[in-house]
Amino acid sequence: MNASLVILASNWYQELMKSIPDGQNFSLRSVFDALPRIIEKLPTTLFLTLGGALFGLVLALLFAIVKINRVKVLYPIQALFVSFLRGTPILVQLMLTYYGIPIALKVINQRFGTAFNINAIPALVFAVVAFAFNEAAYASETIRAAILSVSEGEIEAARSLGMTNTQVYRRVIIPNAAVVATPTLINSLIGLTKGTSLAFSAGVVEVFAQAQILGGSDYRYFERFISVALVYWVVNIMIEQFGRFIERKMAIQTPAAIDSAIQAKGDIL
Repeated sequence: MNASLVILASNWYQELMKSIPDGQNFSLRSVFDALPRIIEKLPTTLFLTLGGALFGLVLALLFAIVKINRVKVLYPIQALFVSFLRGTPILVQLMLTYYGIPIALKVINQRFGTAFNINAIPALVFAVVAFAFNEAAYASETIRAAILSVSEGEIEAARSLGMTNTQVYRRVIIPNAAVVATPTLINSLIGLTKGTSLAFSAGVVEVFAQAQILGGSDYRYFERFISVALVYWVVNIMIEQFGRFIERKMAIQTPAAIDSAIQAKGDIL
C-alpha cells in the first residue's frame, strides 16, 4: 500500500476532512480530500518529466553539436527537425507520436518480417518520446549558446595539451557550458512538468487525468482542478529550489569570493 493510500485511510485524515467546510456551490473539503488520490499518480508525472528531460537533454546536446560543427548531411536534417518541433504544438507532436510509432513498427514488421508487439508498448513510452523530442528542440539552442560562450583560450589550451575533440568536449566545454545553461534548463524542466498534463490525451493517467476522473465522479471539477494545481505548484517549487542548489554548487567562485570565504572561516576558528 503506497503512502497516499495510507494517508487516505488513516483516521486522523478522515477526521480532518470532517472539520473542513463542505459548501454546496464550492466545497473546500473536496479540494483537500482529493489530494491523496491525485498524489497517487504523481510518480507517473515525475516519470514523464524526468524521462523526457533526460532523453531530451542527450538529444539536445547532439543537436547542438551538429549545428555548431555544421555536420554534413546531419545538419540540414537537424535544422528541419528542430524547426518542425519548435513550430508545432506539443499536443500535436504527442498525437503524431502516439499514432505514428505503431504505424512505423507495423511497416517494419511487414517489410523485414520482425514481430514487434505494437499493443504491448505502453502509452507512457509514446508520451516520454514526444516530450523528449520537444524538450530537445528548445534545449538545443540553450546548450548551443552555452557551448559558444566557452572561452576560446580554454579550448585552445586543452587542444595544445594533446586532447582529442571528445576529451575537449568532455573535460572543458561541457563542464563550463553547464554552468551557463543550468538556469535556463531548470526553467525548461518546470515547463516540461506542467506540459505533462497533456499526456492524458494519449491515455496516460497522471495527476491531471486523475483530477478529471475524480471531477467526473461528483462534478466537482473546479475543486479537483484546484487540488491538482496545488500539487503542480508544490512540485515546481521543489524543482526551483533544487535548481538553485545546483547553481550554487556549480558556481565558479572569483578569487575575491574565495578570499572572503577563507577569511570568514578563519574568523570562525
